[in-house]
Amino acid sequence: MTALNATYDVAVIGAGPAGLAAATVAAEQGAATVLFDEQAEPGGQIYRGIASTPLRDPAVLGADYWHGAELLEPFRGSGAQYVPGAGVWSVTPVEDAPAAGYEVGLSIDGVAHLPRARTVILATGAQERPFPIPGWTLPGVMGAGAAQILLKTSGIVPSGRTLLAGCGPLLYLLAWQLQNAGVRITALLDTTPRGRLRGALRDAPAFIASDYFAKGLSLMRQVRRHVRIVRHVSALAALGDGRLEAVRFSVGERWEETSADLLLLHQGVVPNLNLPSAIGCAQEWDPTLHCFRPRTDAWGASSVQNVFVAGDGAGIQGALAAEHRGRIAALAALCALGRLDAAARDARARPHRRALERAVRGRRFFDAMFTPPHAFRVPQDETIVCRCEEVTAREVREAVRVGCPGPNQLKAFLRCGMGPCQGRLCGLTVTDVIADARGVPPAEVGYYRLRFPVKPLTLGELAALPQTQASQAAVVRLR
Repeated sequence: MTALNATYDVAVIGAGPAGLAAATVAAEQGAATVLFDEQAEPGGQIYRGIASTPLRDPAVLGADYWHGAELLEPFRGSGAQYVPGAGVWSVTPVEDAPAAGYEVGLSIDGVAHLPRARTVILATGAQERPFPIPGWTLPGVMGAGAAQILLKTSGIVPSGRTLLAGCGPLLYLLAWQLQNAGVRITALLDTTPRGRLRGALRDAPAFIASDYFAKGLSLMRQVRRHVRIVRHVSALAALGDGRLEAVRFSVGERWEETSADLLLLHQGVVPNLNLPSAIGCAQEWDPTLHCFRPRTDAWGASSVQNVFVAGDGAGIQGALAAEHRGRIAALAALCALGRLDAAARDARARPHRRALERAVRGRRFFDAMFTPPHAFRVPQDETIVCRCEEVTAREVREAVRVGCPGPNQLKAFLRCGMGPCQGRLCGLTVTDVIADARGVPPAEVGYYRLRFPVKPLTLGELAALPQTQASQAAVVRLR
């Protein structure tokens, strides 16, 4: 069993690029640092399996993936404690000893723990945006990110008739990686609407000057060479009796149906809000990416004292940017601890800020080009919105018609957001459907108000916790 300290200076949650970089910087400066990681190995989603992937041909996943290995050695030599397999389900203030900061509720191998940390850096990253279409709950339909995880960690690739559908650069990246692994892709159904390129042209100069341009152009050319690309898909449905059998789609008024064994869906990624939201970090609406994100300053500081958010969990900017945002957040945490004064913090941050500026150059073009269209954010009436509770878009609209104003009230009507995923797979869709039904902006509707525990716990884990007021608050947030 992992031996945990009673108290740490810095607790970093999430071992993707932001978390690894943040923990490395904090530990190298002598702070007692722990990195809690839900996965068995470091790397997060983007570099998942980087230390143990069975794919030995570096050309399959590409150089950008293998860059993740460069973060591991500095982290391992930093002195930070790494705790894999740790599911963090709460972060609550220590009220009996304010200097101790926060009590971190987590479970390892079915045993709950409550170590303390003076500062917390949330590096929980991004998740795929919900993509609700008719039939998306059928076996044979899955997120593109899940297919990428199987490729990275196990070398497992699809067989049979495989289609990819959605929008965004990651969809083309996966198509390219699957091609490299020998997969024959039937088609890629691109849902980017007509006219998007024209709307994104004002940001094109920065994009062309960035590293993204040459890489993206080369990647898309290689995909188009071997895959049928159907552009401007405006409607999409998965068909089948008990499992996926076909995909039906339209381009304008023209409909087409094609047989399929596997449909991989993707329409971008959004910040993973569950933990920062439950902690009480203020959220704000991102009108370009059409999602909520934690409100942070230039150092990653949230609205909650000594809680920082780094990487894509604070807003989508990509893996390289996440590294630098993690280092900047760590420097801010060290300053909050008194280990660096403001002048030293600022001086150490300068090279990371310059690198961050380079890393995000061209991102605004992506954001304007690939925001998912309204038709795929606000589903048809019969489409399931909440997979856990099997609630349809029609039921959500009916709840609005009888007076339900927002997602939190909808829990009482339909239990949306109360299943095992705690709203991860339906949160943004519920907000969009309610906003559409009310005729107001999504920012006015808001998001689920999340509480601890943000992950399912067993009764055994709860029973093993010390029975103090603080431990009870960690579970039910009694205040």
